[in-house]
Amino acid sequence: MRTDLLALTADSLAALTNRGLVKRADKELVSAAPQLRTDADGTVHGEFPDGPTASLPPGGLDAGRCTCGATGICRHLIGVVLAYQRADQPAEERPAAAPPGPWSPGQVTDDELTARIGARLMAAARRTERAGYTARIRRATAADPVPQVELATATVRFLVPADLGFVHTDAVAGSRDDVIALAVWAFRAADDKHPEASDVQVDVGGDIEAGTGSGLERALALAGTVLHDGATHLGPGLEATIADVQRHLDDAGLRWPLLAVGDLAEQLASYRDRSAHYRPELLASHIAELHARHRAVIRPNATLRSSVLGTAEAAETPLRRARLDSLGCRIRTLGGQRIAEVYLAHSASAMVLVLRRHWDGDADGATLSRRRIGTTTLAVLAAGNLVTESAVRSASRTVRLATGRIAKSTVSPSRGAWDELPPPLVAVDFATLAHELDALAPRPIRARVEAELVRVVAVARVQAVTYAPGDQRLDAVIIDRAGNTATVTATHTSAASGRLDSLAAVLAGEEGELRFVSGIVRRTAGSVIIEPIGLAVGDRVVVPDLQPTGSVASLTAADDTPREPLAAALIETRDLLAEAVHRGLCHLPPTYGVRLATAAQRLTVLGLHRVAQAVTAFATMLTRDRDQVTEHAWVDAYLRLEIALDLC
Repeated sequence: MRTDLLALTADSLAALTNRGLVKRADKELVSAAPQLRTDADGTVHGEFPDGPTASLPPGGLDAGRCTCGATGICRHLIGVVLAYQRADQPAEERPAAAPPGPWSPGQVTDDELTARIGARLMAAARRTERAGYTARIRRATAADPVPQVELATATVRFLVPADLGFVHTDAVAGSRDDVIALAVWAFRAADDKHPEASDVQVDVGGDIEAGTGSGLERALALAGTVLHDGATHLGPGLEATIADVQRHLDDAGLRWPLLAVGDLAEQLASYRDRSAHYRPELLASHIAELHARHRAVIRPNATLRSSVLGTAEAAETPLRRARLDSLGCRIRTLGGQRIAEVYLAHSASAMVLVLRRHWDGDADGATLSRRRIGTTTLAVLAAGNLVTESAVRSASRTVRLATGRIAKSTVSPSRGAWDELPPPLVAVDFATLAHELDALAPRPIRARVEAELVRVVAVARVQAVTYAPGDQRLDAVIIDRAGNTATVTATHTSAASGRLDSLAAVLAGEEGELRFVSGIVRRTAGSVIIEPIGLAVGDRVVVPDLQPTGSVASLTAADDTPREPLAAALIETRDLLAEAVHRGLCHLPPTYGVRLATAAQRLTVLGLHRVAQAVTAFATMLTRDRDQVTEHAWVDAYLRLEIALDLC
């Protein structure tokens, strides 16, 4: 008996094909059910009344054949599966009782993997294993009986126990089948190290010889030049050095440092262009990050290289037919350009991808909303559901629609049914969300993925809405069903002139019932903060950044309350250290050391002794030649401050 066919659910069939094909096959069974017969080798044949004959040998749906002439998996093959499941089975052919204990994909042998993907792809998988990679394991549960592995390049789901013919990945068939082996080995590691955990992240492989270094030496030299000379004294001649460093990192496959250098270059360009996008603390953060990643992989008992340096990340992976639910859009400025970032939830892999477009000029979000993206507009895409066969996903979780295949993408309006998204993307309890944020690895060495902290949060009610005129900032306290609070905060920008008006109208209840807020979440001073990108209001999605300027009722002015003392001291000291990057270590004023000493004393009084000691050590180094030791002292102090702020 074909237990593999009996194990397939409607959702599994839809994942392997598409839901429309499954529905059509199911509907046609009522009037045109096939006559079934089974060969001795297990092949199931179905003869349909209108002529076609379909055959399904063991080994997966891809092994099936049908005389209807359709390319790929057709409705007749699906019809054979559904008919087989519904046929009355003799008692002796009914499935035997399941073996004790749940099945794990880690039980699949390497011989079975080789038979499934071939020796060439097994060799490619072994190379990735030797470099090391990180994977997130989700074991089967009553709510979701399909075990899955989230890799950087794809999500792998094992739809039928012990049968590799029914493994589903979101990568195009044949393009990255080596991920099946990586997923099996990840499950083996999880079974060995965390046998009881239902959802766990594991490091796999990574046997690197001691003393090989991090590969970031050129990037660290670039960071040292910026730190010593300062943004205010660097000329355009550094562009060639930056390009050389980026080529080196790209060739070495060091994805996360490559992105950090790209952001560093962007900050320097913003300063030269006198753009408001330039912020000294961001420039300082990118320099500190490069050092943090270097240190993390060269120390004894080092963290796995792949998770810190991104060495296991494919530059791009084409996706299968994918449904992407838009969560909204953010408009921002970079130099003389407007950048639109559309956030798309990919339910199959429980992650958020970012589709980015650039336009020259100073048009605001309302104007940009009418710009074309493929066959649709930015406004429709940002508040719709995209079904596409042309999506290509990058290592950092950006997504693009491949040229020449755009006709295979369709967009329909979203009703804001975000409660149907998988649990990792939806937060209904703010306290649980806060614990999730607290458990993250330190930001300077985390994987550099876009939209890492984009979530959908459920709103029970809005408690208060205030406006801070000086900062042009709107804040709203929202409450979940358990009574926990979080703050939605948005700041005015000319790039999205209607952002605050639209947001205020929704929060005041003028647009209908607010059910969900999507946005970038973070922890600050013990509170959950959400920067909104989309709102599910009634049965539609509102994107504040794409709305025109409007008029709203007057808002309560926020009290000009001082910052919490601990957070204020950390922020002021961080800004003081960022000044060193802005001016350059070689160009600091004589009073700078005194200001550092005062800041360190304040941190000591507040009980942050180790942070204060790092700041004092850096201040002491300023009395000597501004050499590499001084640079390292600055890095020590800045990293401690950044991590303390993240935990504050």
